[in-house]
Formats: sequence, structure tokens, C-alpha cells
Amino acid sequence: MDQVPPIFVNILANLEKVIHGKTSILQNFLICYFAGGHILLEDVPGVGKTTLAKALALSVQCTYHRVQFTPDLMPADITGSMIYHPKTSEFQFRPGPIFSDIFLADEINRASPRTQSALLEAMNEWQVSIEGNATPLSKVFTVLATQNPVAFHGTYPLPEAQIDRFYVRLTLGYPQREDEIKMLQQQQYQHPLTTLHAVADVATIFETREMVKGIKVGERVLQYLLDIIEKSRHDARLKLGISPRGTSSLYRLAQAKAWSQGRAYVIPDDVKDVAEVALCHRLIPDTKVRHSGIATEEIIQDWLKQIKVSI
Repeated sequence: MDQVPPIFVNILANLEKVIHGKTSILQNFLICYFAGGHILLEDVPGVGKTTLAKALALSVQCTYHRVQFTPDLMPADITGSMIYHPKTSEFQFRPGPIFSDIFLADEINRASPRTQSALLEAMNEWQVSIEGNATPLSKVFTVLATQNPVAFHGTYPLPEAQIDRFYVRLTLGYPQREDEIKMLQQQQYQHPLTTLHAVADVATIFETREMVKGIKVGERVLQYLLDIIEKSRHDARLKLGISPRGTSSLYRLAQAKAWSQGRAYVIPDDVKDVAEVALCHRLIPDTKVRHSGIATEEIIQDWLKQIKVSI
């Protein structure tokens, strides 16, 4: 490998047709996707979270389902249920929308905790259990979830167990003035989503994810990664450090970062580049720290400044 993979370039180009001026965020979005992780998009309404998810689904020739999460949504509305057929006098399983390659959980934190928990098994084990029977999901199953900030009316905070299942949490933010002008001009007659065409298929995505798993992580880089994790578990500013699941996510994201740069091996900068998006949503600050206004991103940057790569 000596160049940026064409599949990464082509999908990124598609995403940039609908989301302007956010290249670094879109790159992290795709890095997570090719790492095989689930993605949480958190921001105020109307900045393009759902549009970004749709753009990815249109860029990959795959099955895609979107569910608008509401307070009255039930777990069976997501996973499916057993339906009785009078003619055969038997119950048959009717799959829910989660049986897709890309599942968009739109405004996930507007549903009740009971409904949110319906995703836990699917996100961690790539299967859904109904009536004691486990049914496997797609081999490239990915959850793209959007949520409004917790302070907004009608939201339920995601439990730590579910937050931890997302590889990254990304925020788009408001566009720059020139990017918003470009957006308005582009949407004068039609939305750019209508012009997108698939540039990859499920088989290619699966093969690429397997390739990412083969990216080499040397002993020196591995020790650097674990130094960061250990720092989180002994920081007095935190109630909760990084779990082993978080360690695995950081490892896989670093591999995907190296792959996206055209390298067959991970360097310390790959770990450093993805550390913030991979870890900040997993940390629970101490009450005093939270009220002081110190963000988890600042804590992670402190670690990165303190930790040196062993030679």
C-alpha cells in the first residue's frame, strides 16, 4: 500500500457533495465505518446528521433502514417479532428494520431506555435474540445513530453500556458562512442526495474491513496505545476510565486511520489522531470537574502531551 485507497476517496467525495467544509470530520466518520464500528452523531437539529447517514447509505449498494426514535417506540418495532399465522397455526419471525446493512437510529435519545436497550445485543454481537433464538445480522451491519444534546426537551440520556458500544461520537457543528452559501446554491432546485450514486457494494466493504484488520501494529505503538488507556484509569478527574471494549475500538480505529493514509502499518500519530473521537464519549468526569467546565477532550489532550512514545 502506498496511496490512499480509492474506495475511501470515492465515498469521501460523495459525502462532501452534501456536507461542505467538514473534511476532517467526514474522514473520521469513514475511518470508523471501515473499522467496522458504530457511529454516534451528536449535535443540534438541522446541521446535517441524518443527511450524512443517508449519504453513506446511498454511496454503498446495500440495504438501509431508518427508524425515527420516539417515546412510544417499542423494542419489537426495531428487532421484529413473532407473528401468528392462522392458516398454519404457527408463529413465524418477522424481521424488524434492524436487519439491514446500515441501520439509522434517528434521534436515538428520544426513545425510552427500554427501547434503546434493544440495540445492545445487536451492536456488540451482531445478532438479535427473539424467543430464545439468535438470528445473525448482516456481516457489515452498522448502526448510525443521531442524537440531540441531552439538555434538549424530550431526551433520555444513553446508558453508559450503550455509549461504550459506539466507536466514535462526532459533532458536525454549524457550517462556515461560505460553506452555507454553497449549500444554498446547490439546493436551489434539488437536494444533492438525489444525485448520489453507489461507489461500493457490501462485498467490497466486507473485504476492506478484513484488510483493515490486517494492518500491522508494532509493539512500540501498542505500548503507546495502552499507556493512554492506563492514564484514563488512574486519572483522579474521572469517575470511570476506558473499558477493554474502548481499548479494542481505539486499536481498530488506529488501524483504519493507517489504512486510510495508504500505509500497511500503524504509527503513533495514527493513535494520537483518533484518540479524542474514540475516547471522549466514554469518559465520565468527576462531579467537580464537570461543573468546572473542563471537557473530556481537554483531559485527553493532557494525556497526549504527557505520554511519550517509548523507543
